Amino acid sequence: MTRYAGRRAVVVGEATEIGLAVAKRLVEGGAEVLLTAPGPEERARASAELGSAARVIAPITDAGLVSGGDEGGEGPDTFDFLFADTVATARLLLPGLRDGGAVVLTSPAPSPAAVQALAIELVSRGVRVNAVAPGCIASPSRDAARLPPLGRLGSAEEVARAALFLAMDATFTTGARLPVDGGLGRP
Repeated sequence: MTRYAGRRAVVVGEATEIGLAVAKRLVEGGAEVLLTAPGPEERARASAELGSAARVIAPITDAGLVSGGDEGGEGPDTFDFLFADTVATARLLLPGLRDGGAVVLTSPAPSPAAVQALAIELVSRGVRVNAVAPGCIASPSRDAARLPPLGRLGSAEEVARAALFLAMDATFTTGARLPVDGGLGRP
């Protein structure tokens, strides 16, 4: 499948299972991916799972690592999609994001006001900013004592599909926060 062929993405944050799921789908679709993973074991595992279309590095602390220079530039280190855990992390990497690209905040779920503020800030560059708000997602450390209305825990893959929808398909959507929580956030 080549849905993302010719596209470049940066996936950062401590939500390693969600980040890895996003990166896998992007690589399967033909994108080049830069993924951060916290420890050497996690980086080795992610590299093995993703193959040569992905570069797995330690968490990003310096925006110069993937900066394209001028905002919206077309240099070798520019990218189309940014999947970031926080608004602060996204801000560090914005110089490398191409105009017309997309930012999807993945975890922890930022406030709707934070998503909308960043979306307003970047609208002049044609950059869409949205967020997924994962909740009740299965993980090795998750206790399944409280299930959402759907009666099961969600998966990192389900969060990844929502994040990719916001990045690729929701082309007239910006400033939105999409709950991926099995209905837990509903009254």
